[in-house]
Amino acid sequence: MSNIRAPNKSRTGQYLGFLQWGLPILVVVLTVAAFYPVLQNKFVNWDDYKNIVENPHYRGLGWTNIRWMFTTFHMGHYQPLTWLTFGIDYVIWGMNPFGYHFTSLILHAATAVVFFFLARELLSIATGSAEKPLAVWVGAAVSALLFAVHPLRVESVAWATERRDVLSGLFYALTILAYLNAWRSEKFRDGWYWLAVSLFLCAILSKSITVTLPAVLLLLDIYPLRRLGGSNGWWSETTRAVYWEKLPFALLSVVGAAVTFFSHALIDDMASLERLGVLERLTVSVYGLWFYFWKTVAPFKLSPLYELPGQAELWTPSFMFSYVVVLLAIALALGLRHRLPGLGIAGLAYSATLLPVLGVFHNGPQIVADRYSYLACMGWAVLAGAGAQYFWQASVDGRTRKRSFVLCCWAAVIVLFGLGFLTWRQAQVWHDPERLWSYVLSTTGESLFARNNLGNALAAEGRFDEAVDQFQRALRIDPNDSDAVYNLGNALARQGNFEAAGKQLQYALQVNPRNAMAAYDLGNVRVRQGRFDEAMNQFERALKTDPGLTRAHYNMGNLLTQQGKLDEAIAHFRQVMLLAPEDGRAPYHLGQIFSRQGKFDEAIRHYRLALRIDPSNLKARYYLAVALAEQGDFEGASKEFRESLRADPNLSEAHAGLARALTAQGKKDEAVRHYQEAVRLLRSQSQNKNEVSEQ
Repeated sequence: MSNIRAPNKSRTGQYLGFLQWGLPILVVVLTVAAFYPVLQNKFVNWDDYKNIVENPHYRGLGWTNIRWMFTTFHMGHYQPLTWLTFGIDYVIWGMNPFGYHFTSLILHAATAVVFFFLARELLSIATGSAEKPLAVWVGAAVSALLFAVHPLRVESVAWATERRDVLSGLFYALTILAYLNAWRSEKFRDGWYWLAVSLFLCAILSKSITVTLPAVLLLLDIYPLRRLGGSNGWWSETTRAVYWEKLPFALLSVVGAAVTFFSHALIDDMASLERLGVLERLTVSVYGLWFYFWKTVAPFKLSPLYELPGQAELWTPSFMFSYVVVLLAIALALGLRHRLPGLGIAGLAYSATLLPVLGVFHNGPQIVADRYSYLACMGWAVLAGAGAQYFWQASVDGRTRKRSFVLCCWAAVIVLFGLGFLTWRQAQVWHDPERLWSYVLSTTGESLFARNNLGNALAAEGRFDEAVDQFQRALRIDPNDSDAVYNLGNALARQGNFEAAGKQLQYALQVNPRNAMAAYDLGNVRVRQGRFDEAMNQFERALKTDPGLTRAHYNMGNLLTQQGKLDEAIAHFRQVMLLAPEDGRAPYHLGQIFSRQGKFDEAIRHYRLALRIDPSNLKARYYLAVALAEQGDFEGASKEFRESLRADPNLSEAHAGLARALTAQGKKDEAVRHYQEAVRLLRSQSQNKNEVSEQ
């Protein structure tokens, strides 16, 4: 008998060894396949522009960039590690959206693999099935795939701004895995423990929603680790040590929560009690608990935006139904707490993880959001994996008929591929702004927020007539919405309808006097109308509201330069250089001003800076050559004139300037050739102008 069993054990060991690596690879392949469409997606005009497209501060890994990442509360979030990943993306990909989406997908796939190993640990501990690894690994694979390819994950992966979800999710899963390894080592102050604490810090620095993780660890101590409750009690000498272990986690959590409140307070985006009362917040919270569970079971008609309804609508039967469901779920968990302890623990972990994004601390236009389920639904995935593990082992032990086993396996495959198909389709919704907001309007009905963003998307493509129509439809929903009024004024201005645009922008400022962009755009309209004093007043108003509005400083500098107020113009251009050091226009204009003032050393320094930022700036190179010639550096001037002509041989003024510089150096023959070329180009340009005027 021993001669027969040994080969079987060897083959089983090889088979299990293959599965140990084959299943995680399968999870990665299916995850990437389901989310493949995100790689063709663009950035969308829902925070992507403000966070990535229009934000120069994260672009690079220099000391200035990293300091900004670790000190900013941009858009009401403190997420330095997330910014760091964006900085790496920029170094590798520049502004190509493919790279940003690729990184998010890779991070999500990595989270899925870590979750596979985490689910394997939890299932093994909960069921005591370490001696039957195949069933555990099958259950872990089902858990990981249900988590990874579920359409509720699409928003976190396909929306570039939500990089913080996939990054914090990776650190979140790694933290729990390290914590379980610390438990297995029975030395809760060893390297695994402090690694778990460090990973938790990384999770918080990626996204603050992870601050509830200490509560989840305590729940795991109850089940499946069984370190709290039962024969151990709740406050014995042994259990007190369990609580003390959570102290570093709790301290990090408190600090993370405080930073989150501070960052949101800076932008004042919390819903007021007038907008959302105490009872309404409770209803929103209960609805959220029901919503994410139901959409996990039936992920149909998912939307990027589920708009928060008015207070009266929150008391309709559809919302009251969620109270009934949640109360029944609590009763069910309590009734089965001894037979199925994992059910209650998963429900409590789910509720604790969602707490920061339920209605208690509400912000934003949404009542719920798919992205909030990223961490919270991990528990349900583990429970589903436990069911798969139980059924698999039952079939091996002969407790299930072979036909039933085959049917259930096919059902599981169909479900997973069905989820993958829904994910594939949902990922394409995020392809571009127009598709995104058109989809929102088609699935959720009329929406002020969606109309505004669709209008902005159309305006960005130069389709101003269609954009104006969207903003007018938004104003039919709410005639006093400051964003819609401003957006309509902005679109009318870009159409060239300055009279109508001026009226809309003035009204936008009446509705919201602190709308800096409305004041800025009204200033631009007044410039186009030749009303320069009014334009200056509007730019000043914009800067009082938002001193960091670079474009207002830039336009003020231009107007002041035209009015001859050069010292004031210099101050504004210097501010542009501080706020946007990557913008080469400000040093160029400073070079122009210093040249007018006869300060050629300063002019040359600023022209050179402008060229370091943008080597293709031919005007900066030409005027640098002129300034060098004014200083008597004819050799340096000749070099810059030649560089200008190398870029554009038809610059008549560069030929003339080079001829003068060569004459000063005694190189008369070459100077004559360039004078002749300058004259030829000027005659050709004059002839072309005459032909155009005759036509």
